[in-house]
Formats: sequence, C-alpha cells, structure tokens
Amino acid sequence: MSKDLIQTAIDASKLAYVPYSHFPIGAALVAKDGRVFTGCNIENAAYPLTNCGERTAIFKAISEGVTEFKELVVYGETEKPISPCGACRQVMAEFFNQDLSVTLVAKDRSTVVMTVGELLPYSFTDLK
Repeated sequence: MSKDLIQTAIDASKLAYVPYSHFPIGAALVAKDGRVFTGCNIENAAYPLTNCGERTAIFKAISEGVTEFKELVVYGETEKPISPCGACRQVMAEFFNQDLSVTLVAKDRSTVVMTVGELLPYSFTDLK
C-alpha cells in the first residue's frame, strides 16, 4: 500500500456529499489490473438511502465489469483509523477474497491493515 493510495482516498473524501453528518469518507479500491476506483459517502435526507464510500468504490468497479481486486484503502477524518460499517463489511465479503488487504486510515494518516476475513469473521457468504 502506497502513500499515493492513501492520498487518493483522502482526495475522494473531499467529494463526499455529507450535509447531515459532516463526516466525509473516501475510499480507493485497486483492481488486479491496476485500475483504481474511488468512492465517497453520499448522504440522503432519508438516511437509510445513504451510501458509504467503500460501497461506492466497490459498486463503481463492479458496474464497470471489474471483479478481481488487490486492495482497498478507507480514509475517515477520525482520531483512530476508520472502521467500516457492517453493511460495507458484508459487501466486501460478497465481492472480495477473504484475504484481501484493507487499510484503514485516520486523519493523522495512521493506519491499521486488516483482511476482509478479519473485518467480518463468519460472514454471510455463498450458501450453495
């Protein structure tokens, strides 16, 4: 994970639409082919319709036909590295390998690196 990728996630957070929470989140998702998909949180007055930065990046990639990924960086203006919500963790479990690296970044650029499996053990996955 590079400092450039952290900066990409920070830059994505500046595009967040957060008139209610004033809590911008940015994400940078790296595909296996090297393309980077960014995402930010997008709020709605009907709060359940809000979309998180991580899911925005993931959905952008999937909608472009990309299904193989290398890593994800998530930035939040928080004192400690940001923790993805449960919905984002479940979406990660759906589309990522359980060993995919997820770097969580705080406003001071401190990081915690975890895998998808560590973020959501015993995830609700393929039940075939």
